[in-house]
Amino acid sequence: MTKISVPPFLSSHWKDSFSLKQHLQEFLHLDSKTLDIKLETGQQKMANLAHKDFDWSKAAAFYRDKVGELYLFELGAWHLASYDYIENTVLLIIDHAQGQVLDFGGGIGTHTIAAALCPQVEQVIYCDINPISREFVQYRAKQLGLSKKIIVCEQIPPEETFDTIVSFDVLEHLPDPSQQLLEFHEILKPEGKIILNWHFFKGVNQEYPFHIDDPQVVNTFFNTIQSNFLEIFHPYHITARCYRKWI
Repeated sequence: MTKISVPPFLSSHWKDSFSLKQHLQEFLHLDSKTLDIKLETGQQKMANLAHKDFDWSKAAAFYRDKVGELYLFELGAWHLASYDYIENTVLLIIDHAQGQVLDFGGGIGTHTIAAALCPQVEQVIYCDINPISREFVQYRAKQLGLSKKIIVCEQIPPEETFDTIVSFDVLEHLPDPSQQLLEFHEILKPEGKIILNWHFFKGVNQEYPFHIDDPQVVNTFFNTIQSNFLEIFHPYHITARCYRKWI
């Protein structure tokens, strides 16, 4: 099977997930060996913290106040270990992102950066509840010369509408993902597109105790997405999906 290549305007930046390890090392003032250890243990430490402190009634406070820099290591390890998958999500963004873009729950900023580098994108609103993640993405934007194109926020700006909404690995962390879909529908422009994925599974060994897997919540989610959005085909072998509004 022929692999789809990263386009020339992005290829000079697409190294190590936009220099992710270098940015983590510099931002957190870590040597290379220490960073590798933290990346290797990040997922297990995140799971341990969640088993101890996570409560669905206080989910927002957990991600805002509890996880700290640990989330950078957990997400960083996933992005670096899943390079081909992440590259395909970047290609999906390149294919469909345009105009005003929202990256909701943008984490370490990989998809925000990818969108901001697209010539057809005017501005990217990066939104994340974790203050350290926001600081890290501001740092990355500055290092890559994208500070004027990337706006970092804790919440979605009121009265704002978007040509493209991106949300990767977020919906399973919400107590009511269907409500978030409806909010996306409200702020997406009529001809806009939305790129999503989800993983409603706590893991074989409960590695993801902060993922929702309640059957009723999951069924409501699929009913909501199927009644409000129409899927757009894409050629990538990934779990992410692209949609437009039902007209």
